[in-house]
Amino acid sequence: MSTAQPETVTPAWRLLLGYVAPHRRALLAGALLSLATGATGLALPLVARELIGDLSRDRAITGALLLMSVLVVANAGLGALGSYVLRRTAESVVLGARRALSSYLLRLRVAAVDRTEPGDLMSRITSDTTLLREVTTDSLVGLGTGGLTLVATVVMMGLVEPVLLGVTLAVILLAGTVLGVIVPRIHRASRQAQDAVGVMGASLERILGALRTVKASGAEDREERTLHEAAEESWRQSVRAAKWSAAAGNTAGLAMQCAFITVLAVGGARVATGATDVATLVAFLLYVFYLMSPIQQVVGAITQYQSGSAALARIQEALRLPAEPAARPAPLPAPGAEPASVAFTDVRFRYADDLPYVHHGVTFDVPARGMTAFVGPSGAGKTTVFSLVERFYDPDSGVIALDGRSVTDWELPELRAAIGYVEQDAPVLSGSLKDNLLLGNPDADEDDVTRVVKTTRLDGLVARLPKGLDTLVGHRGTRLSGGERQRVAIARALLRRPRLLLLDEATSQLDAVNEAALRDTVADVARTTTVLVVAHRLSTVTMADRIVVLDAGRVRAVGTHAELVAADPLYAELAATQFLAATAG
Repeated sequence: MSTAQPETVTPAWRLLLGYVAPHRRALLAGALLSLATGATGLALPLVARELIGDLSRDRAITGALLLMSVLVVANAGLGALGSYVLRRTAESVVLGARRALSSYLLRLRVAAVDRTEPGDLMSRITSDTTLLREVTTDSLVGLGTGGLTLVATVVMMGLVEPVLLGVTLAVILLAGTVLGVIVPRIHRASRQAQDAVGVMGASLERILGALRTVKASGAEDREERTLHEAAEESWRQSVRAAKWSAAAGNTAGLAMQCAFITVLAVGGARVATGATDVATLVAFLLYVFYLMSPIQQVVGAITQYQSGSAALARIQEALRLPAEPAARPAPLPAPGAEPASVAFTDVRFRYADDLPYVHHGVTFDVPARGMTAFVGPSGAGKTTVFSLVERFYDPDSGVIALDGRSVTDWELPELRAAIGYVEQDAPVLSGSLKDNLLLGNPDADEDDVTRVVKTTRLDGLVARLPKGLDTLVGHRGTRLSGGERQRVAIARALLRRPRLLLLDEATSQLDAVNEAALRDTVADVARTTTVLVVAHRLSTVTMADRIVVLDAGRVRAVGTHAELVAADPLYAELAATQFLAATAG
């Protein structure tokens, strides 16, 4: 069953801490280095005050100058080291998030993928996780070190001149009120910008996945407008977020300049009245200058957190999609393993709650060994049978059993290890021909590969290819013909030594010679394996040991070709029209 995640929404900061936790030591080291950098900066105004005092008293300033030089060098060195440690840690956080998310997405239930756009899921692994880099260093560490440095600076300012500190804090509090209005707007704009990037990724994936169809339909301009509109929407929202971020940063900068002018005016008056001295005023003004850095760091952390929290929310949405339980791969069946039996008992199924039922109480029994063909009009639910056996979906009611045991009682890896599946469109992945053949059994030896290549009549193709089995087949196998892709898919399934072989119109794109050869291969396999076939060709159907006729989501009849032609009008009509037309085609 699916492992749907709880509906409660985890706060963004808790999600962030979850990603950061494995790197807490490195993050702490970087934070301590940043604090040490701040400490050296905080010491500079005090040394400057002593230096000015020494000058006014005609004392030597060599010691003070030397100390200031050491502090400046230490500040630069510690700052560079701390920055490197934090950025390296941030990259590790991004790596961890990408690993976790990609592992989870690979285990998504097929039903969940059906309801989402693959391109949008891809953007969550790429652009959304990238934002974790900034939010880790700028938000988490920036808020911590910047906040501590800010507090330490304020304490030092209070020790130097309490009255001027009160003036400074009044200006800062006013700026904080303005920032409280701006920050939520940054979050909304950032979330909308990331959503728009997801829409653009989904559109691009849809177009590239059917590029030939788009070109053949002359639809480049229309699809171009779709992509541009998504890109422009992302741009608009990003500019909006940038506008509010700039407003936040400049509000902080303006506040510090106003504080400087106010402190200069009030401090000058206090020097004139003798309430304080010039050295103290200079030291305080240096602290005002120094205060700008932690304030901007804190403001930057808050604004960056808004972008990061939007990305974290999108990552959490992906992690809450229904997924299959994580499990280690199961061993493939041993050579000569007993074939599997399959039984459906009153199975009802629909792909979504708002869609009609595909199966209305489907019941049939397939014994171990031999070939069973599924036939019926389009939409009768033939392919759905295979999807339910593989547990890509679970039925709404009824029982599906393999070897007399409900498929829900099998561990998913164990169940799928027993099955070889050739899909209707026979997908081929980007990579080499050998990579595709070994996809389901990476441990297959060369003898097994050579035997299966010959069995599926791929040996002629391999001989023609420039690098043989190591030749790249292109994106989705575009360098292969439809028939070649089907033969690759069949060879891939046979290399798994399946106890149950599912063939969904697996020879529909083959020429008559190759179709006849593979039909003989399937017949040989059926002697030692259970083979289920969705077929539209009369030659394939007539060689089946039994035929299941599906119509409108129900089993209409079961029997041999001769029995069904005599007893079932629908099958007789299909045999006389659809099958024969397919054979003639």
